Amino acid sequence: MLVDPSFQSQHEVYVDNNVDVMNVGDYAEDIHQYLREAEIRYRPKPYYMRKQPDITSGMRAILVDWLVEVGQEYKLRTETLYLAVNFLDRFLSCMSVLRGKLQLVGTAAILLAAKYEEIYPPEVEEFVYITDDTYTKRQLLRMEHLLLKVLAFDLTVPTINQFLLQPALCYVAELSLLEADPFLKYLPSQTAAAAYCLANYTVNRHFWPETLAAFTGYSLSEIVPCLSDLHKACLDASHRPQQAIREKYKLSKYMHVSFMEPPAVLPLQ
Repeated sequence: MLVDPSFQSQHEVYVDNNVDVMNVGDYAEDIHQYLREAEIRYRPKPYYMRKQPDITSGMRAILVDWLVEVGQEYKLRTETLYLAVNFLDRFLSCMSVLRGKLQLVGTAAILLAAKYEEIYPPEVEEFVYITDDTYTKRQLLRMEHLLLKVLAFDLTVPTINQFLLQPALCYVAELSLLEADPFLKYLPSQTAAAAYCLANYTVNRHFWPETLAAFTGYSLSEIVPCLSDLHKACLDASHRPQQAIREKYKLSKYMHVSFMEPPAVLPLQ
């Protein structure tokens, strides 16, 4: 096979090894705007737990804590966890679930998220195994099928993780996954902004730079309610029975950020 020399010379003109092809700074504002629009379309219903007849917020917190452990066990990406919780909450926003089936829904959610996000997702049998064979492979696949129908196959959704960059921010934001209320009333971008504020104040004693306020469109006053809830979640983290997130962020690869003590009081007045 012969290569057309004119194509080869053209190619050499446009390829520059010193250029970071993953840097999309020119499109950052458009990407951010798209995510802000999409997060509204695909958000779970706030306070949906009030309409669930057989499960409680505490049961959901235990399930999310377990999903964090599953993610650690199989070395899943952080985005896989956030997607799984998004799928779970959107499903529970529409469907009443018996407590005996809640773990099945959560397992199907992380199975689906892993298939979507991971290069090499664990096999279905692995997800059956981690439930101690409480459910069969057939039950899990049927629940996955129902999950897809309820979600209308809309799996490409913005999560809090897509607005985050640093481990300290990720830890603070991940704590919000444990509590459907109050955090589902905030958009992912709002929670990410509040996580930035809290992490920045914890480390640098500064809140919200003007440049980020201009870029995100959120003023500090708009973030304060979520910031206050996140601060409370951080203060309560060491006392909760669910400790998977704190244990995860004690690892060196996350720079031991869960050892950092949040400020006792935030000067928000």
